[in-house]
Amino acid sequence: MGNLVVVGTDGSSSSLAAVETAAGEARRRRAELRVVYALNWPVRPRYAPLDTTPLQRLVSEAADRARGVAPEVTVTEAMVPGDTVSVLEAESRSAELLVVGARGMGGVMGVLLGSTAAALAAHCRCPLMVAREDSADAGPVVLCVDGSPAGAKAVGFAFAEAALRGAEIVAVHAWLPDYAPAGVGVEGPERLLAQALAGHAERYPDIPVRREVASGETREVLIEASRNAQLVVVGARGRGGFTGLLLGSVSQALLHHAHSSVVVVRGET
Repeated sequence: MGNLVVVGTDGSSSSLAAVETAAGEARRRRAELRVVYALNWPVRPRYAPLDTTPLQRLVSEAADRARGVAPEVTVTEAMVPGDTVSVLEAESRSAELLVVGARGMGGVMGVLLGSTAAALAAHCRCPLMVAREDSADAGPVVLCVDGSPAGAKAVGFAFAEAALRGAEIVAVHAWLPDYAPAGVGVEGPERLLAQALAGHAERYPDIPVRREVASGETREVLIEASRNAQLVVVGARGRGGFTGLLLGSVSQALLHHAHSSVVVVRGET
């Protein structure tokens, strides 16, 4: 990963809000910001040449908005031919963070939600932030803890992000007691949380950490926890490749229904 934040824009109000969020993230990280528009346009001979002047103006306006939010951040802009997922996945290879909006305009302007956001979350080579326009500026960083090896990267990211924001971490593990293996009491989930967080609290001694074991379906628990959060961090698991990949149902649900911005961290990133 490099000292770079990349944000995808498509001219929608959601993507402009993502640009503003990305500018703040670049400022926190003392990173450069790259504003990218994926130019998904047919190139077969029967199509007339595309006048990209309005699109270039769109990208420049987004970059100017970023400069207005964080004038100390170096902002560059690019219009890259290709479909949104492929372009932004390639951009993520050199980025510390990729930011997209929670909604898009659709059509040739690009779609930054639904299958596109899910595909990015599954393939992104760096953490992916799906920014919401009404996400709070204050509150804790909510961390989804499932105890899996794939989730270890998400734990590390959440602590680093909480340090950047000066925020508390609320580490949440949801479970359904009725479906727990025989002999597993409440101490099992408590132990899982302790093991997942081991070492991080010592590394970040100034970050308050609150552990919560919740009884309920994981997606519902985390969506409810996002109401008072400024950010939710969750891990993602995938099989790789652009066909047949399954993004976790929890990650999918948060991308669509969380009340705050969400960061999905792949275990391989």
